[in-house]
Amino acid sequence: MAHEIKTYNAPSAIGPYIQGIVFGSPGNMVMTSGQLPVHPETGEIPEGITAQTRQSLENVLAIIEAGGLSVNHMIKTTVFVKDLKSFALVNEAYRAFFIEHHTGFPARTCVEVARLPKDALIEIEAIAAL
Repeated sequence: MAHEIKTYNAPSAIGPYIQGIVFGSPGNMVMTSGQLPVHPETGEIPEGITAQTRQSLENVLAIIEAGGLSVNHMIKTTVFVKDLKSFALVNEAYRAFFIEHHTGFPARTCVEVARLPKDALIEIEAIAAL
């Protein structure tokens, strides 16, 4: 059994996809769509890769929480970054996010891409499971 996740705490989808999906009974897995660093209330993208990394992670977490899980359930992330020269700054912001939430780090893939929607510098998707 699967159902769509909808939350106002993360940006709405900008295309024919959903924010995330809950699988299992009772919702033991959440998969998010890629989350741009768009602030859900203002629609704005912050300046710089550090702030954008943080906002993308906050958006991912909002969807996971709307699906009934928490940051502690995040088992895998995929990070799409426009320029791998910013890898150290992405790592710094990523590390700080998980340390602030007092949790370990999930498995992760990080790849450079030519371009992201809205000319964002980063997009992050995640899988969370019980």
